[in-house]
Amino acid sequence: MKIISKHIRFRLPFVITCLFIGQLLLAQDSIPLKNLETYLDEARVYANQDKNDQAILSLQKAAKVAEKNEDVKALIDCYHRFAIVYLRLDKEDTTLFYWDRAKALLKDIEYPYGNAIHKYIEGVIEFKNEKSFQARYLLDEAKQLNNDRNMFNNILLVEGNIFLNQEKYDDAQKNFNSLVINTDIYEKEYLATNAHLGLAKVFLKTEKYSEASENAEKALSIAQANGFFNEIFEANQLLSATYEKLEAFDQALISNKNLLLLRDSVYNLDKIKTEMKVADKIQFDFMGDQIKIQDDKIEELTASQNRSEIAAILTTAFLMIISLLAISLYRNNQIKLKTNDLLHTKNNELQVARDEAVQAMEAKSNFLSTVSHELRTPLYAVTGLTHLLLEENPNPAQKEHLKALKFSGDYLLNFINDILHINKIDADKLEPLNIEFNLNKVLKEVIDSLKQSANENNTKIILDYDRQIPSHLMSDPLKLSQIIMNLVGNALKFTKNGEVRVIAKLLKKVEEDVTIYFEVRDNGIGISKEKQESIFEGFEQGSIQINREYGGTGLGLTIVKSLLGLFNSKIELRSELNVGSAFFFELDIKSKDSIIDDIAFEMTTKEYEFEGLHILIVEDNKINQVITKKMLTKKGITSDIANNGHEAVELAGKNEYDAILMDIHMPGISGDEATIQIREFDPSTPIIALTAISLDDSLEVFYAAGCNDVVTKPFKPEIFYQKIGENIFDRKIKNSAS
Repeated sequence: MKIISKHIRFRLPFVITCLFIGQLLLAQDSIPLKNLETYLDEARVYANQDKNDQAILSLQKAAKVAEKNEDVKALIDCYHRFAIVYLRLDKEDTTLFYWDRAKALLKDIEYPYGNAIHKYIEGVIEFKNEKSFQARYLLDEAKQLNNDRNMFNNILLVEGNIFLNQEKYDDAQKNFNSLVINTDIYEKEYLATNAHLGLAKVFLKTEKYSEASENAEKALSIAQANGFFNEIFEANQLLSATYEKLEAFDQALISNKNLLLLRDSVYNLDKIKTEMKVADKIQFDFMGDQIKIQDDKIEELTASQNRSEIAAILTTAFLMIISLLAISLYRNNQIKLKTNDLLHTKNNELQVARDEAVQAMEAKSNFLSTVSHELRTPLYAVTGLTHLLLEENPNPAQKEHLKALKFSGDYLLNFINDILHINKIDADKLEPLNIEFNLNKVLKEVIDSLKQSANENNTKIILDYDRQIPSHLMSDPLKLSQIIMNLVGNALKFTKNGEVRVIAKLLKKVEEDVTIYFEVRDNGIGISKEKQESIFEGFEQGSIQINREYGGTGLGLTIVKSLLGLFNSKIELRSELNVGSAFFFELDIKSKDSIIDDIAFEMTTKEYEFEGLHILIVEDNKINQVITKKMLTKKGITSDIANNGHEAVELAGKNEYDAILMDIHMPGISGDEATIQIREFDPSTPIIALTAISLDDSLEVFYAAGCNDVVTKPFKPEIFYQKIGENIFDRKIKNSAS
């Protein structure tokens, strides 16, 4: 014991220096020697059947044969097999011990298959440590070093499981499918079993439960026929989970009972104890034998007083320790370099993917902008002509058709507007305004505009408005009205014979900083818990059935979410199926306390007398010219037509007009450029931009050019006439008062 204790510090270097010599000395005649391949085949079969203790004993016998025959390659194979078995037992330290033994022998010989298996084991270790990218890198290296079919099949299996963990289900499925029918001469059934298990996991993850159960049953059948204990257990686990999803509870119960029997069997518990005992004993014996060899050598040297040889041994041991440290540092550095290369590659891939995504987004935005703008011109003809025909007292049959045509035109217009709006938000073309407005007026206008839709569904719209909210606020009333209009319109669509309540409450007011709570509540069909998270995504309405029954694009709530993002606010939802929904949010707004209302706000609808007015129509499209002129003629308004911007400037200089209807997108000079030129000699005539607004258009640019108002084509006739009246008559009253 003293000798062992005294020289224990020499053991590690001697384990390495005497590894092969020591193994040769350990060959025992008491162990019957079979063919080396026979022991290796036995070990493979035992390991696949989860009989790891017997696999280790067979590998020990194989190692004895390799030592006796001085077959270094065979000994490397044995060490690799030891490493794989101990890896299955989750004894990573012992795995690395045998992996290092193999590595020490590989340095001195040319053995491509051994190097390939060495990389394969390292890749499996990295995978077990959840380092998937490093694992795949090492497995690729292993494939390049040798083309052994059995090794290649096992690499495919590991790669399939890596893809499964990374949720790359298509790639995983390809690997597993290639192994379902394999021609491996050593592990055909074992590989097929694990391939079916892999497919069962893929299908379970992708909610294809019938395919999952089918593959799990196949795996169970092959595993039972070949005694693959771990695979039998795993197949029953998968079948239990899959049958529960399929609501086949009787079959799930059978699988659960099988699991309990497998988990709690005395055989299983004894098996684990035996495996650990055998594994630990063989490892302990191996290391103990190496220590004994070293101690015997030291005693022999001490007895012969050969101090110089002891010094040489100590020097050799010291140098070997230094060498091991250098190798370890080199290995760590190589791993670091490989990791950095992988990260660099991934960063480049991400950059390319990002650039492609940006280009795709820009292409999509430009395409949608062009399409939505181009659709407005023919749509203007559809809605305009429909309005004119309805005004000409058609017969009842024609009237029904025209109403249907008008409804289709309005629906298509709303759809185009929604797409254009989403496009503008995605392209960062929208910024909130900061102008003074009256919130009560904005909400009442929204409700009034939607009363017809409410009446069609026999639904009431109720405004619950907090009178403590300041009457003069500073924000963007247009975007706020669009938010409320989308929420109320959405509520009306899914509420019949019910009630939609619009709530505005003052939460707090600190000097001019105001926080207002908004809520739109209905008692309609409600939204299920599963769909509440995705309801704000584009084109999402909860289900295909809802889309078919209620129609719509599913973009309204997406627009609301995006618009509120401009105000640094967030839409929230409470809902219950068949009870109703409530959408609510808060807005931080500035108030103008210094402004005092002289007259209480009242909603009024004005009627204007248009007879005798003379207006200039600036429009390059012939159909639009005819429609706009006829709409003006119906109100007793005469008009001139300019085909482009140059003609508009020329006619405006020669004649006096009560107003100018200015198209923006025209050949030659655009509408806003023509407006700028007209304003140089005529600062007072009202100019109304009448345009099919596109992605790159900005209302602020129109106003900056000198336009007094903007009407987007196609427009509703009542809005068209209202804008003309406001800009001609109301402006004159305001100017005369000032």
